[in-house]
Amino acid sequence: MALNTNQLNSITQNKIIPKMYDNIFDTTPLLSKIMASGSYKAQNGGTQIEIPLNYAMGNGDWYEGADTLSTDDIENVTNCIYYWKSAYAAITLLKEDELKNSGNMAVLSLLAAKSEIAKKTLKDKIATGLYSAGTNAKSIVGLRDVVAADQTVGGISQSDYSFWQAQVDSTNTTLTLSAMNSLFQDCSLDGESPNLIVGTKANYNRYYNLLQPQQRFADTSSSTAKGGFQSLMFNGVPFISDTYCPSGYVFMLNLSHLHLFYHPERNITLKPFVEPTNQELRTARVLWMGALGSSNNRMHGAMTSVTA
Repeated sequence: MALNTNQLNSITQNKIIPKMYDNIFDTTPLLSKIMASGSYKAQNGGTQIEIPLNYAMGNGDWYEGADTLSTDDIENVTNCIYYWKSAYAAITLLKEDELKNSGNMAVLSLLAAKSEIAKKTLKDKIATGLYSAGTNAKSIVGLRDVVAADQTVGGISQSDYSFWQAQVDSTNTTLTLSAMNSLFQDCSLDGESPNLIVGTKANYNRYYNLLQPQQRFADTSSSTAKGGFQSLMFNGVPFISDTYCPSGYVFMLNLSHLHLFYHPERNITLKPFVEPTNQELRTARVLWMGALGSSNNRMHGAMTSVTA
C-alpha cells in the first residue's frame, strides 16, 4: 500500500524538518555565526518588532548643591521598528512521479530529493535576504540597508539622525591592513568592538595574502569548524567568507547589537501535505517568518568597494 498523506506528513515533520533546520543554519557562514552567538531570537506576536535603541540620549547633566534639575521630557527616538517578512519553499509530489517510483522506499527517496530542493531554496532566500539592499519589499531588511549611512532603517532615517549611521568606507578600493584597522576602530566604542568580519571569498583571499605565514591565525572555535568553513583572525575577531556576501564588501559586525528574529510558529515549520481537488499531486510548504534588526548601527561597519 502506498504511503498515505498522514504518513508523509509524519515522516517529513519528524525526520526531514529537523535535519533541514540544522542544514540551513549550520552550513551558511553568517547564519551559523548568528546562531552560535545567541543572536537568533524568538519574538512572539505583534504586527511589528520594536527594539529599544542602545544609545545614551536621556535628559541628564552635572549638578551642584541646590541647582534646579531639569524635568523636561526630551522627545527622543527610543525604538526602531522592523516588520515581519515571510519566506516559503514548496515540497510537491506529482502523482505521476509517485507512480513511476512505486514502492514505499522509492517514494521516500523521491520525498528526500524534493525536500533537499526545498531546503536549498529556503536557505537561499534567508541567506540572500541577510545581505539585501531593500530592493525587494517582501524580503527581510538586509545588511546593505542596516550597515549604511543614507538609508531608512527600522523606521529611522540615517540622513536625519547621524547616531543611526553605520561606519562606511566607500573610498578604499584596495584591501589593506591599515584601512581595515581604521574601520575597526571607528566601530569600537566603550570597550565594544566588532566580533565578526565577513566578506566575499575574493576579499577573504586578499586578506589572507596580506598576512605573513607566521601571522595566519585561524579561528579554531567549534562553531566555525562545525559548518566546515574556515576563518582567519583580525584584531582577535574571526574573518569569514560567505558566498552570499555582495561583491566588493567586507562587513564588520557587532552581533551583540544585531539580531535575526523569528516567529516560533514559523521557524522552518511544516505546513502539512494537502491534495488539491483539481490537481494530481500532494504539496506541502516549509515556512519561515522573521526580521533582521539592529539596535546600534554605529557599532557596525562596511567596506563597500574593495576590488583589489
